[in-house]
Amino acid sequence: MTRKSKILIGFFLATLTIGMGSCKKELSKSTGWEYNNSDNGGFEVAPFLEQETGPGLVLIEGGTFTMGTVEDNVNYDWNNIPRRVSVSSFYMDETEVSNLDYLEYLYWLSRVYSADYPEVYKKALPDTLVWRDRLAFNEPFVELYLRHPAYRDYPVVGINWHQANAYCAWRTDRVNEMILVQQGVLDWDPDQRNENNFNTDAYLSGQYEGLVVSPLQDLNPSGTGERKVRMEDGILLPRYRLPTEAEWEYAALGLIGNTQFERIVERRTYPWNGSFTRTTDDKFYGNFVANFVRGRGDYMGVAGNLNDAGDITSPVFSYWPNDYGLYNMAGNVAEWVMDVYRPLSAEDVADFRPFRGNVYKTQKRDNEGYIQEKDSLGQIVWRDVTTEESLNRRNYRKADNINYLDGDFASTVAKDWMDVPQENTSKFMYDYSLTSMLNDKARVFKGGSWRDRAYWIAPGARRYMDEQQSTDYIGFRCAMVRVGSPIGLGGK
Repeated sequence: MTRKSKILIGFFLATLTIGMGSCKKELSKSTGWEYNNSDNGGFEVAPFLEQETGPGLVLIEGGTFTMGTVEDNVNYDWNNIPRRVSVSSFYMDETEVSNLDYLEYLYWLSRVYSADYPEVYKKALPDTLVWRDRLAFNEPFVELYLRHPAYRDYPVVGINWHQANAYCAWRTDRVNEMILVQQGVLDWDPDQRNENNFNTDAYLSGQYEGLVVSPLQDLNPSGTGERKVRMEDGILLPRYRLPTEAEWEYAALGLIGNTQFERIVERRTYPWNGSFTRTTDDKFYGNFVANFVRGRGDYMGVAGNLNDAGDITSPVFSYWPNDYGLYNMAGNVAEWVMDVYRPLSAEDVADFRPFRGNVYKTQKRDNEGYIQEKDSLGQIVWRDVTTEESLNRRNYRKADNINYLDGDFASTVAKDWMDVPQENTSKFMYDYSLTSMLNDKARVFKGGSWRDRAYWIAPGARRYMDEQQSTDYIGFRCAMVRVGSPIGLGGK
């Protein structure tokens, strides 16, 4: 359902309610007071049907599943022990983020910041040198893969974890800005520069005005009669972000396609039924269904009958989508997720929306509780929650919970553990670069790639890499939380 149709339905319902007389107007069940009436104070309740699906996203209906490795553990890592968990409904990109998508991002950064803050653009640039191999001729990819139009629909690579998160934040702001323009609240402002650019947090906190066309009516009798859009209006979308590891694995399996009355009729090794990597479709019988390495030195097959037709990556809409409609959840490029890596996370994380990596933050405010400042790029400044602010909480006691139950003071075993400051206890368990390659900057990436064998295209496989590093086989896709009903109007 399009936004226009939803607005029309909301308008029709509102008109119908008004036409039925004042006795049918919506009243508070708590006080009996009428909503949206400036005569009694003007408490506003906006009409709302369900969350709009953002550009490029697909709704992933949540549920329970067995997360973890269900095939032979040939590496004997034992880092993803099977465990039943539940994942809430969420949205995920239909495809990996492509070179064209990322070039649009780079263009916007250059247009807005290059004059005074050129380092912002440079910081976002993919590392094209990841294509270099000391014993291979890959210089054409270094020069052409990102920018040549022949590769514009191929997944962007050379992106580290921080760059992927920055893209998600930028995308949130551009989509919400577009929504406000479509709603007639703001006008396009192509002259945005430096700190004067649309940022969702800044707009909601009153730190950004923009080119106002038609502000919303303020029913508060003490107000000015006009106001900005608020989150309570249901117009703006939640943040784009990286998916959690559990969300990615759940979406990749796509068990919705072989579930009958809560019964999984066929267990899956890959994002499709069966334990084969070729299709059984009559028209394409025997074709590969993902982009991966079939065997040593075999990246694409024999001329005249290429098996996956991908020497490196392939366009993001290649091959068959899984039962959620997601492309390349096996092969092509591996993908960053939000989680910090720990080998035993499966034993520690919650069984509802599991995730390791929480660092709780809050917006910087002055003594009167108002948003304190924007930075030079126009973004609201956030800080970690202090221990004093968390003193009386039962669910957490500090901002950084990455090490909770694995690397923190309670889980550290050392002869002199009593003398170790609590913020340094993880060094005894994960002595980075000496006894371990793990620390709090090791991030999980999921799925196989054009460089990997079939073992890695199973959704349960997991690997990790430092969040500052990038490769020629890791990309990413964005996700978004689903608010309200997990099914929506199109469901039961």
